[in-house]
Amino acid sequence: MSRESIVPAPLREVPWGLLALVAAIGGFGLVVLYSAAGGSVRPWALSQGTRLMAFLALALLISRLGEHRLKAMTMPAYLGLVSMLLLVELFGFVGGGSRRWLDLGFIRLQPSELMKPVIVLAVARFYDMLPAGEIRRFSAVWPPALLIGVPAFLVMTQPDLGTALMICGGGITVAFLSGLPLRLFVGAGAIIAAAFPIALSMMHGYQRDRINIFLNPESDPLGTGYHIIQSKIAIGSGGISGKGFLEGTQSHLDYLPERHTDFVFATMAEEWGLVGGLFLILGYMMVIRWGMRVSTRAKGRFARLAAAGLSTTIFFYFAINLMMVMGLAPVVGIPLPLVSFGGSAMMTVLICIGMLMAIDRSARPA
Repeated sequence: MSRESIVPAPLREVPWGLLALVAAIGGFGLVVLYSAAGGSVRPWALSQGTRLMAFLALALLISRLGEHRLKAMTMPAYLGLVSMLLLVELFGFVGGGSRRWLDLGFIRLQPSELMKPVIVLAVARFYDMLPAGEIRRFSAVWPPALLIGVPAFLVMTQPDLGTALMICGGGITVAFLSGLPLRLFVGAGAIIAAAFPIALSMMHGYQRDRINIFLNPESDPLGTGYHIIQSKIAIGSGGISGKGFLEGTQSHLDYLPERHTDFVFATMAEEWGLVGGLFLILGYMMVIRWGMRVSTRAKGRFARLAAAGLSTTIFFYFAINLMMVMGLAPVVGIPLPLVSFGGSAMMTVLICIGMLMAIDRSARPA
């Protein structure tokens, strides 16, 4: 009796190897959160594990949509999220000095998080509909610029610079892969560099502080530079193999701020060392490699661009977080996906993976 006759088709289509890899990264994150809490599943590891199982189930549900449904849902989802971002401006919940959430009673929803994968689909859908002969004309530039610029501006005013940069990064990546002339991106980069002093003067005070501390962390070691200095001490003190499970002094003695959220990689590196860090990086790179292979196997323009853009969004998450905690980029509040405590980044990354599985399933022979 063949394997095909025993296992139902929906189960055969699930990429179980990928799901096992994602569960391994998330499970390692739970171990780190357990240690960060001093050897307890509360208050972080237990609720994080519950979220991980719920969002894995969500990813499996999304994988059943198929490419044609993703196409049909893209523009309504984009318009709905822009409307929700406007509602955040008018009636949003304020927390930590930022207005980022809609209080729906049973949940506080952050629409900007959902915009990260949706902007990729929206720009991919635009270039899917654009005739091939139009790709070098102005009509191939201004509509995606508008698609990206409106939500990025609304998120910037919340203020949430990190999420706004992620939205721009995902959309611009799809535009680049669509075949727009390289000189447009070089020219735009030069204009942004020239306008940086003006943009710096318009930033909030805490945003300017982050850039100044990135350039010179020792200028305020007990104030705004404290986070990044302690993070680098924790990572460096881990050495090759780390201090050992539950033996991290920087995190357990509360020297390391945000040890369970944005700076969770420093908590991990102190106890698991370079070996643990390489395990995580290898895991993320394998997930991204799978996503890019989905892009190369996809049959249509929309699917190829969307898969590449969604994979790049996952890459931006972990790359920016690692650069942030190592002092190689300003602190912009990007969590380490599947590891940092909190549901927003985990939900976004698993939505991206669910969409990638949907595109992969649609590309297989019937």
